[in-house]
Amino acid sequence: MPVAKTKRDYYDVLSVKRDSTPEEIKKSFRELAKKHHPDRNPDNKIESEEKFKEVAEAYAVLSDEEKRRRYDQLGHDGMQGGHGPGDFSGVSVDDLFASFFGGRGSSIFEEMFGGSAGGRNAGREQGASLRFEIEITLDEAHKGVTKTVDLVRDELCGTCKGSGAKVGTKPTQCTYCRGQGYVLRSQGFFAMRSACTHCHARGEINESPCAECRGGGRVRKRVRLEVPIPSGIENGTRIRLAGEGDPGEQGGARGDLYIFVKVKEHEYFMRRARDLLIEMPVTYPMAALGGEIEVPTLDARMRLSIPKGTQSGQLLRLRGMGMPDVNRYGKGDLFVRVVIETPTKLTSEQETLLRKLAEIEKVQVKPHSQRTFFDKLKDFFGEE
Repeated sequence: MPVAKTKRDYYDVLSVKRDSTPEEIKKSFRELAKKHHPDRNPDNKIESEEKFKEVAEAYAVLSDEEKRRRYDQLGHDGMQGGHGPGDFSGVSVDDLFASFFGGRGSSIFEEMFGGSAGGRNAGREQGASLRFEIEITLDEAHKGVTKTVDLVRDELCGTCKGSGAKVGTKPTQCTYCRGQGYVLRSQGFFAMRSACTHCHARGEINESPCAECRGGGRVRKRVRLEVPIPSGIENGTRIRLAGEGDPGEQGGARGDLYIFVKVKEHEYFMRRARDLLIEMPVTYPMAALGGEIEVPTLDARMRLSIPKGTQSGQLLRLRGMGMPDVNRYGKGDLFVRVVIETPTKLTSEQETLLRKLAEIEKVQVKPHSQRTFFDKLKDFFGEE
């Protein structure tokens, strides 16, 4: 069984004497909180968080007159039954700051990290990112193309410039959260932070909302963008257009626009990464004797040599006639799959020559029949 960890004396944790004043205890806590904050110790965040919570637990007791008196009399045993500092195991360091100092925008946080945080003064939230789908042809993917995109997105209201307030007025600070954008709800000794429902986490309220945007600061508008599609792009590729999404709250940066590219299947070419495949019919004499055919590519028409004795299904290669690499590392190849073409109609001369070839190769073939379809149908039904 694991051995229970023995708690250190709270005065030792805060490095103060038992007769220290509340001001001395608070000063020591502020210094230790800065020292052990995980953001100050990026290489040892887990251990720092444990030490920080140990310091917070000690301060939670020694900063409370009644809890300190009880601890001085009974030690850790006196912290049982709801008299202790509470369980900090599932509480974040940021929420502990909010509990002890009235919000992350307090002076201690500014002192530690050189600026305010939390509430409406915290890092302004980036706007939502948007998604749009574009369909292009294989030819466009091969050469590259610029596509026009029409989409509807949020834009800052032109009347109030995004403030949400009527022209000539200003938003007022939310009295419920005192402009923080969140409220602290007590759970035992410490408090948990939640978004203010009165101002919807904005920290301010528009008493006279803008009539154009109804106080939202944003309006829906249709915009047109030109999107460059690079040559060689593959089906399903995502293109990021930074700053082309919805605007952020309270002047926050715009989100991004993600363009998902769909490349339509081609009538003749099949694509495998940078390579292309096409099937080309070849006559039996050419496959046997060799020759040359004309092959279409996405660039031009090319002449392809058919070697003597080519088999049906055999792949022949035209180097550098495939798709360009999207990173400009050359081009793929075009593979030509040979398909031996069997004629469906023969002239009498062709049939005679083929029968002679069959005789030479000693191949049994059906004799030529002049009987009509109706003659064969009568045989099927046994009619005379």
